[in-house]
Amino acid sequence: MHESSPAKNSSPVQSGRFPLPALLAVVGANVALAFGPWLVRLADVGPVSAAFWRLVLAAPVLVAVATMASGSPFRAARGLWPIVLLAGIAFAGDLASWHIGILRTTLANATLFGNSASLIYPIYGFLVMRAWPNRTQFTALILAGIGAALLLGRSAELSPRNLAGDLFCLLAGTLYAVYFIAMARARLRLGSVQALAVSSVVSVAPLLLTALVLGETVVPTNWTPVVTLAITSQLIGQGLMIYALGELPPLVIGIALLFQPLVSGTIGWIAYDERLTLPDFIGGALVAVALVLVRRGPRKPTQLAQPGASPKSD
Repeated sequence: MHESSPAKNSSPVQSGRFPLPALLAVVGANVALAFGPWLVRLADVGPVSAAFWRLVLAAPVLVAVATMASGSPFRAARGLWPIVLLAGIAFAGDLASWHIGILRTTLANATLFGNSASLIYPIYGFLVMRAWPNRTQFTALILAGIGAALLLGRSAELSPRNLAGDLFCLLAGTLYAVYFIAMARARLRLGSVQALAVSSVVSVAPLLLTALVLGETVVPTNWTPVVTLAITSQLIGQGLMIYALGELPPLVIGIALLFQPLVSGTIGWIAYDERLTLPDFIGGALVAVALVLVRRGPRKPTQLAQPGASPKSD
């Protein structure tokens, strides 16, 4: 029996209040994922190799948990393989480009540009629903946008020094949105652990091949950073995120992604003396207010389609 049913996930944006466990999960996911850039820098392997170890160490755990809970995740994914393959390849591309970008730009820039999915994914959600955001949702988007501009805005600068890294991270954010879209579709029939297990396995081979083609050091001498990366980013971070994708609409997921720059900035403050300023704290507060608005406010958007028309399903 799957963890979620199509009826439960088909239109969360039109349901009642969003469940608190799912909101806590998406916030917890972004806190855990925000440690990723720091751990990639600490690893003594290439950036794509770090992504490979993140998945290859976590995948057996995910497959085992999924199998014990609901049976073979690969058998459950039958009929969904085009979506699952798209998710796995997009996630491999996201991790490869993001990890390369992390080493070529600032910690703040890497997190900010790498989470451009926070804008792309909610827009996709409104397009699929063929609806404008309602007043509450629009206010939440505006507040979240202002918060994003303030969050580490002093560090999110385009310059010759970090332009290449910024572009890699921007590409990663775009691929991350594609991954979200594919995984949200997979979650209509698969449980969260099943979906994450299968997509993680699919991503392993492309990452290893890319690392070998780039001539990276693949086997670490210090295993602590890559093992910690697998636990915090893949098992905890992505595990909570995929659960939340099945429970929350794209708007909430997108806004919650904006917590990552604040957490990464705090890590940078502690590890690299990259101090946070008043605008950083104000930005974080605005994102929090936006999350409260989308949970408590009315959820029915203004429909663009004619009455009786059904939303797009593809």
